[in-house]
Amino acid sequence: MGNSFGTLFRISSWGESHGGGIGVVIDGCPPLLPLTEGDIQPFLDRRRPGQSKITTPRDEEDRVEILSGIFEGKTLGTPIAMLVRNRDARPQAYNEMKEKFRPSHADFTYQSKFGIRNHEGGGRSSARETIARVAAGAIAQKLLSSKEISISTYVERIHDIQCPDLKNPPALKEVEASRTRCPHPETAKAMEDRVLEMKKSGDSVGGSIICRVSNLPIGLGAPVFDRIEADLSKAMLSLPATKGFEVGSGFNGTWLKGSEHNDLFENRAGSVRTQTNNSGGVQGGITNGEELFFRVAFKPTATVLQIQKTVDQKGNETELMGRGRHDPCVLPRAVPIVEAMTALVLIDHQMLHAAQCDTFSEL
Repeated sequence: MGNSFGTLFRISSWGESHGGGIGVVIDGCPPLLPLTEGDIQPFLDRRRPGQSKITTPRDEEDRVEILSGIFEGKTLGTPIAMLVRNRDARPQAYNEMKEKFRPSHADFTYQSKFGIRNHEGGGRSSARETIARVAAGAIAQKLLSSKEISISTYVERIHDIQCPDLKNPPALKEVEASRTRCPHPETAKAMEDRVLEMKKSGDSVGGSIICRVSNLPIGLGAPVFDRIEADLSKAMLSLPATKGFEVGSGFNGTWLKGSEHNDLFENRAGSVRTQTNNSGGVQGGITNGEELFFRVAFKPTATVLQIQKTVDQKGNETELMGRGRHDPCVLPRAVPIVEAMTALVLIDHQMLHAAQCDTFSEL
């Protein structure tokens, strides 16, 4: 339960942080899409550990293997299975966690629910599981790009350091220019210094990521339960360390009057457009043709290299020193993960829209 996502473009992930590897099965990908491992690898390279001095030093190449669903370089329309093997697992670093619960981790809740847990690196609760999402998201993004739909995702804030508002979505080159994946150079430098400061003191910091989607068609999403922002929210809050999601004006919009917040319609060269975009590109749960815009908040990394109070599996009070290799800030590596989950939601909704509204469009 809880290991699959999507309706028509459906993924199922498997594997643990320090097991044999992480994998994903994709069901519903259209046939005849040109696809090789080279299409997937660049996305995994952006997510992998050991990228810089502000990320975890775990040394993994995260090389993807496509096991099924491809023939002569094209998708078959059958399930696509992909695998990334774990090469640099060090389970011995987690021996103490076998009996003690790490503060703000999933140790206690997993143990309480299942009566068993993989304590090595957090097992299934580890962010290493997101390899599966990024691999699947790479295929979704290739499908979306064929429709000229583009996703721009970047770090907006780390701790109390915030990027100024950007008029236009930054290009991938601008985002990748800094270790923090903030496209504003001065802010990016301050963010990096803050993360290094936290790393040196054995602490961690959180922040927020912005995602902006351009060239979306009007009509994706559905009223009531399958609203586009509802599915995006589930997708984002399913990621490790996430604590909040808001679309468009978000919480700040609730402080305005209706007359201030409403996006007024206008006829722009024969197309219905809005003068502002407080709605974030979604109205009534359905895309309106404006830029889709949302924000995802991430907490500070739970593992800190400091002694903290906790309890063991028998309920005895004790202390625990954080060990293992962890990111002092998850934000930089979370950017391609947010991007991947966005692509998975959008391609699924595009297929759902086509199934309902295009199949019998001539009735």
